[in-house]
Amino acid sequence: MIGRRTVMLIVAGLGLALAGTAVALVLAPLPPSPRGPEPGRKLYQMHCATCHGAAGRGDSWRARLLFLRPGDLASPALATLPDRYLVELIRYGGSAYGKPGMPSFGFVLTDAEIEAVVLYVRTLAQTPRDVARTAGLGEWSTRELGD
Repeated sequence: MIGRRTVMLIVAGLGLALAGTAVALVLAPLPPSPRGPEPGRKLYQMHCATCHGAAGRGDSWRARLLFLRPGDLASPALATLPDRYLVELIRYGGSAYGKPGMPSFGFVLTDAEIEAVVLYVRTLAQTPRDVARTAGLGEWSTRELGD
C-alpha cells in the first residue's frame, strides 16, 4: 500500500511539473507577425500580438487562457473604421468604447508609435501583394512571400 507521504510527494511533483509547463508556455516567444511597415510591425509584436495573435485574428491562446476575446484585426470590417478611432482606442483603451478588455497604451507608446501601429494593423487584412505595395516594396510574386 502506498503511504500518505508518498501520495503527497507524487501530487506535489505533478503540481510542480504542471506549474513549470505553464510558465514555459507563457514565456515562449510568439510566432513572427506578417510582413508590413516598420516600426509598426515590431511595436505590434511587442504590445499587441499577445492578445490579438501574430496575424491579428484574435486567436491568441494566451488571451483565451484569460477568457479574453480580442478583436479580429485582420477582418475587412476594420477597414471601415477611421484611423482616429483606432488611435484613440489604442491610446485610451477600450473601456470608453465598449471594449473593456483592451488596455490603454497612451503611457507606453508615443503618438508616432501609435500611428505606426495603426498603419501596420491596416495591412493585416490585406493580401501579401497588397502589403508589399503598401509598404513600398514593389511587386512580389506570391511564391516569394511563401504562399
